[in-house]
Formats: sequence, structure tokens, C-alpha cells
Amino acid sequence: MDGRELRNCFGKFPTGVTIVSWFDGKVQKGITVNSFTSVSLDPPLALVSIHKEAKACTSMKDKSFTINILSDEQESIAWQFAGSKQDTIEIDWDNKGVSPKIIGSVAWMECKPWREYDAGDHVLFIGEIQELQFEDLEALTFYQGKMGSAKQLVK
Repeated sequence: MDGRELRNCFGKFPTGVTIVSWFDGKVQKGITVNSFTSVSLDPPLALVSIHKEAKACTSMKDKSFTINILSDEQESIAWQFAGSKQDTIEIDWDNKGVSPKIIGSVAWMECKPWREYDAGDHVLFIGEIQELQFEDLEALTFYQGKMGSAKQLVK
């Protein structure tokens, strides 16, 4: 199967944009992830999928992490953690708790590691949600390689 064709096919599914963040010592680390999904309400579980070759895959292993659902005002943060360095960016972190949270996100879920599964060229990290918060903001979306606002999708 042609990988580019498969990627284009997956791109037909609009998603939200998240930053998965964790502490490496006292330093905040993060990666942009759109492969995020809810798994279970009881226990409360969420899943993120990280490519095995990403530095994040080994760095976040066995660590608590936060899934930050970005607002439509945070596109530059998404690009920064996707590896496209942004020249003028300041990220406001909330460092309370077991993993860092990005202030201004639509929502965040603080997770402790629950299970990890090998999945081809990715690792599935399932976290048990310990704390959460959400705001009345518009979410950042990703569709066919472009970012936009959820308000463009909801009418």
C-alpha cells in the first residue's frame, strides 16, 4: 500500500489538535498529536498514538502526561511542537500537578500511565484520566493538512 495515499485517506477525517505534554525532570516536553481518542468512561481512559521514531515516544514512556486540546488561537503552539520552530512564541504553562498543562487550551486531561501497546510504527499510550478542565472556547481542527477553527465545522 502506498503510504502517501493512506495518509491522504486518513486526512479526510477532520480531527482536533492536541499537545501531549509531560515533565522530563523539571522541563516541560510536548508533541503535537491529532491521533487522540476517548477509550472508556469507567475507568476514565484516553489514548494517544505516537510514532516510534519520535523522540517523544521514548521520552514520555512510563510518565504521567497531559492531553491539551488546543484552541483556535493556539495554531502556532501546534506547529512549534510539530517540529516547525516558531520565532515569536511564548507558551504559558501551568506546572501544578504531575504533568504540565498549556494555559488557554480548550480542555486538558491529566493522565497517569495505564497501558502501552505496540501498533506497527506507532505506540499507543493509554492514560487513566486523573484531573480535567475545559473552557468555553473554540477548538483548533486539522483537516487535509490544514488547521482551522471548529466554528467553521459547526453551524
